[in-house]
Amino acid sequence: MERKVIVTADGSSTIHISEWDENYHSKHGAIQEAKHVFIKSGLSLFSNADISILEIGFGTGLNSFITFLEAERFKLTINYVGVEAYPVSFEEVNCLNYVTQLEATEFEAVFNKMHQQKWEIKADITPNFSLTKRQQFFNDIDDVNAFNLIYFDAFGARVQPELWTEEIFQKMYTALKTNGVLVTYSAKGSVRRALQTVGFLVEKLPGPPGKREMLRATKK
Repeated sequence: MERKVIVTADGSSTIHISEWDENYHSKHGAIQEAKHVFIKSGLSLFSNADISILEIGFGTGLNSFITFLEAERFKLTINYVGVEAYPVSFEEVNCLNYVTQLEATEFEAVFNKMHQQKWEIKADITPNFSLTKRQQFFNDIDDVNAFNLIYFDAFGARVQPELWTEEIFQKMYTALKTNGVLVTYSAKGSVRRALQTVGFLVEKLPGPPGKREMLRATKK
């Protein structure tokens, strides 16, 4: 499928898939969305120093890079696992402007290292941030009681409804530790019901710019 880098409303870039008319991030602001959904509504809940995170849809690496910056800021130790079936090319990565938009030029080498790292291998990006990239379809995930937090950032249900089913969310529930949290930009009723059916306690939260609501789900 044809992919091209575009600029979103907050000045940060994303990738647009023409055939689907779908973006990797919100057209209202890629960085704004990532910070609101995954950091403010997810990572900020965890004050403990050691956190394990599973990202569903590693994509451009924006969520992992922002999480790394937060880990540096708050002295967190993070084990980050990103799952992606169709990796972004390094040529596309070179067209993204996240380092400058986040005013993080001192960590440009870290952003590049995240993308240059080999798949299926756990690597220490820094002493306090490890990254494992898994090239894997979401329905092949079989982790058990392994993560504190899941960033569920798959393409929308409009274009890939098979990624937002009870079967997929059962895998997410199993992958989380007790009191673990899943956050997603979606607020669709069908997504909320699927999460509830597999056992999550689900709450609606205010969404990022351009979106009224989002969902947060907790494993009890």
